[in-house]
Amino acid sequence: MGVVVVSGPGQYLPDPTEGIINPADLPQAKLIRRSRNFAHRPCPDRGKSCFRQTIYTRVLHDVGDLVLGRPRDIHLEYSQHRCTRCKKFFNADTSEYALPRSHYTHRVVSLAVRLLVEDGLPYQAASWHLWRDHRVFMPFATVQNWVEVGGKRRPDRCG
Repeated sequence: MGVVVVSGPGQYLPDPTEGIINPADLPQAKLIRRSRNFAHRPCPDRGKSCFRQTIYTRVLHDVGDLVLGRPRDIHLEYSQHRCTRCKKFFNADTSEYALPRSHYTHRVVSLAVRLLVEDGLPYQAASWHLWRDHRVFMPFATVQNWVEVGGKRRPDRCG
């Protein structure tokens, strides 16, 4: 009589992406579209209603879809506005998703910093953990930068 192996709780199943060196070979991300595109927004300085000038799209990496085993990218469309009185440009608020100029959502940043600070994982192990358990590809140097600056971006750096 043959032995039948049944998948169940606690059974180890190897990660099919283990050993992949090139990020382009990883599974394609599931795209989620979100919009912060408004026709009018109040000026942050004067409160006057301002017309939309331009529309931009920002790609944010989020905690992945573990059922499908794929990462998840949020394509966030947002509007830029111009105040005709003070001649300033400003963007629609996207702070509920991510910090300005960040490529990762708040959930990913807090998860990465927690892995390093609270769990005490080394940078490379934390990077692998983020991929294996949460399907977020993040170079370990990025995680290292966040921890070294306390999870906040330095104002003197661009990008």
